[in-house]
Amino acid sequence: MGIFNNKIDITELYPKGFVDIHSHLLPGIDDGAKNIEDSLALIERLQKQGINNFRITPHVLGGVWENSSSVIKEKEADLRKVLKEKGFDNVNIHAAAEYMLDDHFSALLDNNDILPLKDKYILVEMSFFNPPFNLDDLLFQIQVKGYVPVLAHPERYNYYHNNMSQYEKLIEAGCLFQLNLLSLTEQYGKPTTKIAYELLKKGMYTFTGTDTHHKRHVHLMNEIATKKNKKLLTPLFENNIKTFSF
Repeated sequence: MGIFNNKIDITELYPKGFVDIHSHLLPGIDDGAKNIEDSLALIERLQKQGINNFRITPHVLGGVWENSSSVIKEKEADLRKVLKEKGFDNVNIHAAAEYMLDDHFSALLDNNDILPLKDKYILVEMSFFNPPFNLDDLLFQIQVKGYVPVLAHPERYNYYHNNMSQYEKLIEAGCLFQLNLLSLTEQYGKPTTKIAYELLKKGMYTFTGTDTHHKRHVHLMNEIATKKNKKLLTPLFENNIKTFSF
């Protein structure tokens, strides 16, 4: 009975003004929204859960999704136009990117062709198979360029699960951690959920995001709506608002 009493409505979870800094809502650009109709449907569902502000982050991955900054901004303009036409007046969007730490990213960084989440913050990710061999150098170069690396979903990198000191080293190297809210659900498996809670309780996350790709993700988000999670997540929600508000 206590478990059920702990549940809250998803609309009670997010504070007013919460900004989702990780999502794949731009149409037809990666493995997220397939078209503009899909984008609208996802935004409408997320809005009903209490999220109106989105810093959208399509994948930029060499050899797979080499989305240029100009293409991303074109897709953003298309979505912004349709949102206005459909009456989504209280929805704010800004397109950035989720950059894979690879050679393609290094070239973009060298050319100063980066779309930050806001100001100096850029969202980066690593391969799920192994970290880049030149990780330390990449993190150093990001900071030399004046950016702050926000590492997406560190809880999903299985090769760090048995060595928490690696997470500590990443933070010492200048990384800020972004929790995927979906990691607190069944989406990525129990080991990921376990590490997510461990990092959360240790206060190692700075920001959070949904990492929404499709409707199932939005539906799963209802699972995290508990009093316990709200207490744990509120500091991250507040950091998102303070740092990334429109």
